[in-house]
Amino acid sequence: MNPPPDPATASPQAPNEAAPEATPAIRSTLSGGETTIQLPRRLPIVRERTTQSNIPNERATRDRLRSLSAALVAERAVVAPASILQLRELAVEVMRRADVDEVFIDYIAVLLNNEVWREELAHVPYERRLLLLPKCLRVEEHCPAPFDEFGMLCKECGLCSIEDFTREAEELGYAVLIAEGSAIVTAMVETGKIDAIVGVSCLNVLEKCFPHMERVAIPGMSIPLLQDDCIDTNVDVDQVRDLIHLTAADRTYRLDLEGLKGDVRAWFTRAALDEVMGPAAGVDPATDDIAREWLARDGKRWRPYLATAIWMALESEGRAEAPAFTADVRKLAVAIECFHKASLIHDDIEDGDDVRYGAPTLHAEHGIAVAINIGDLLLGEGYRLLGELEVDGETRAQLLSVAAQGHATLSRGQGAELNWARAPRPLTSLDVLGIFREKTAPAFEVALRQGALLAGAAPEVLEVLGPYSEALGIAYQIHDDLDDFTGEGDSDDLADLRPSLIMAIAHKRAAGGDAEAMLDAIWRKERPVGAPGSDERRALEARLGEWGVVQKARDLADAYEVAAVESLTPLQHPSVKGLLRRVVGKIFGEGDLIEGYCSEFEALNRSRQEEAPKTTA
Repeated sequence: MNPPPDPATASPQAPNEAAPEATPAIRSTLSGGETTIQLPRRLPIVRERTTQSNIPNERATRDRLRSLSAALVAERAVVAPASILQLRELAVEVMRRADVDEVFIDYIAVLLNNEVWREELAHVPYERRLLLLPKCLRVEEHCPAPFDEFGMLCKECGLCSIEDFTREAEELGYAVLIAEGSAIVTAMVETGKIDAIVGVSCLNVLEKCFPHMERVAIPGMSIPLLQDDCIDTNVDVDQVRDLIHLTAADRTYRLDLEGLKGDVRAWFTRAALDEVMGPAAGVDPATDDIAREWLARDGKRWRPYLATAIWMALESEGRAEAPAFTADVRKLAVAIECFHKASLIHDDIEDGDDVRYGAPTLHAEHGIAVAINIGDLLLGEGYRLLGELEVDGETRAQLLSVAAQGHATLSRGQGAELNWARAPRPLTSLDVLGIFREKTAPAFEVALRQGALLAGAAPEVLEVLGPYSEALGIAYQIHDDLDDFTGEGDSDDLADLRPSLIMAIAHKRAAGGDAEAMLDAIWRKERPVGAPGSDERRALEARLGEWGVVQKARDLADAYEVAAVESLTPLQHPSVKGLLRRVVGKIFGEGDLIEGYCSEFEALNRSRQEEAPKTTA
């Protein structure tokens, strides 16, 4: 058996190759020990493009329009089916509230129609639903799939995401067709064998389907393709997955996850912290003041957010409305942030960082001795708050054990990095991923597992949190690595070299070439890379660009994001499964895009395509 590929050098499969199965776990050696890293399977190549002119190009705008559409449908109590005229009237109001151009009216009408049908479709069993996918999601030039009278017969070559969508839907019980939209929808509806449709199509086809769907009053929700020129079209992948899994039992779509972020942030004002943590203790309140001021400082609050969100998903089961926050939930959220902020204080000292959140680090502001003490205090406060939760003894023991185990694992990951710093040398991508796994993944798992324990989660829920958090944490750290490298983070990864996936990929790709000695010297900190804008720095950045290391790191981050979603497959709890799928999109913002070759309207577009060759962003 051939060994699995190194993530630094592995390239996407050739067009005529079948997609490999998930890469098996392989071992990396670091500081004399071994760690097993589970590499995600490689994803299809994605060519990003701008959207067509009547669909917003920014994912954030599309998400905002979807939220406003849902709010308006609820506000007006719109009953399905809605006519195209009614949908357009509602779309005008959404455009006004969103302050967007009227060119998006048809796109917004589709979003509104989805919200009108959401509740009814959610109650239709999976086995009575049709998933309709357009053949344009394939790579036509290399696609081996044949066609019959019902559409395309996917050969599972792995070149596009049709296989992933099909497999995911069929496992739930869907009928799946990969065919032209309007005609096949009409035919399937008339058979009476399906009661609901989830479809992916371009706006042109959806406009044709609206009148028929209105007449037959069959629940249908659609995900518009982001282009209709039939060449390399894209779709919001996470939205497709969400609609495939939508059930009446999954109440997470009713939770205002963006609003939840605001609620959690409000718990970290100084007044709110004093309410949860109680009055300052000790002979000198200045120590508590510094600690709580640090807690109140900026931060993404992902960890308390995750704990609160999974608690809500579990507690909302069987309820018509989301549960109210309890004192224990707030106390748990603050405890989790205490652990996180303590780790940042110590990490900044160990790494010699002077900037955090765009401001001086705690040790830069108050000195190392004070900062160490504040970090220790926050650890103690975190454990105190856990001990004060109104739970039974077994649950309290589990909560404390999870926190302690996560703290120990994080410290081992940081220790591996510190040991490397004493004798720096080139690290492989697997070495770096192993450090990422131990430094970042435990914090996500601790937050999710503690929120689940507080809600009394069943073992099947707890079991998926480990692999899910590992993939999520590694993806998160890769993104952080990329931010630091590109100047969007607080650190300069080239000047302040640490175990970096970017540099690990670069060192591997430089092997045997004229730049190998240079990369080796940089890794050993024997050669400075220069300040931004210097000749040395520009020369290095040029070589990194030639090797495509940034894109390779981004590809690997995308693969881990997908691995996080796929780890949820065995989970049978719909609300938690829905939540954790959505969390991936919330944390990483921009959704994945899938590519293909569209021929739905190729006759209409052929002349235009001949006149102007296609371009990719």
